[in-house]
Amino acid sequence: MKKTVTSRRLLQAALLLGFAALGNSAMAQADEARAKKIVGGVCFVCHGAEGESSSEVFPRLAGQHWEYTAKQLENFKSGKRKSTAMADMVAKLTPDEMVALGKFFEKQAVAVEPAKDQGLAAVGKYIYHQGNKYSGLAACASCHGAEAKGTTALPRLAGQYADYIATQLQQFNKRERTNDNAVMHAIVSKMTPLEMVAVAEYLSGK
Repeated sequence: MKKTVTSRRLLQAALLLGFAALGNSAMAQADEARAKKIVGGVCFVCHGAEGESSSEVFPRLAGQHWEYTAKQLENFKSGKRKSTAMADMVAKLTPDEMVALGKFFEKQAVAVEPAKDQGLAAVGKYIYHQGNKYSGLAACASCHGAEAKGTTALPRLAGQYADYIATQLQQFNKRERTNDNAVMHAIVSKMTPLEMVAVAEYLSGK
């Protein structure tokens, strides 16, 4: 009798877990479908249908950590990060939709292209991994990682457009980038214009 009761309880538990898994799967599919609809309606114009980006002016979102992307969308909406164009785009997004978009883009394949200027990239590689002891510049890799893949809190930089990275570094230095500025300003304030474009060029080919 005890074995029968135990077996029934185990079966019930298994069924509950199974239903929960199906529910989570259905929710994930619904979130992805919603994300695709938003991308197809708005995001693709600048960022591409799969986050590949249509221009070096706009960042590649493919392969980016979903937590980082969702945070940036929220910062654009709250005004913590300033962008007239992005403020309009995210105005109606809910937190759930921001997460769904982040997860959608994270799953997309990252484009890998060699750096256009190998000599400049070589300088950037040294700065990224070693920093500059003469100016006190810390190695970028100490935060963003040796492979420049970042973390859930820090952006993936590998494979990003050089022009976009260089522009962000300049904005951090001028404090025109209004979120995540405190730490990055302390770093880029020690970088020369050459070091900025060199690091950007190196990262574009990672």
